[in-house]
Amino acid sequence: MKSSEIRDLTFAELQAKSRDLRQELFNLRLQQATSQLEKTGRLRVLRRDIARIETQLTVLRKKAA
Repeated sequence: MKSSEIRDLTFAELQAKSRDLRQELFNLRLQQATSQLEKTGRLRVLRRDIARIETQLTVLRKKAA
């Protein structure tokens, strides 16, 4: 996801997206542990997307406070 796409989402949408990405990351880690993961680069992309979303959530929380 691009940062501009993330900035356009609402707080609730960001929380849902974060939850979904964390679940996907968990599943990919399980695949990696069982040597079934083919695209290892996806782990890196997911971690970065989660970080971008969490950063935007923090920005929105600070605006609301």
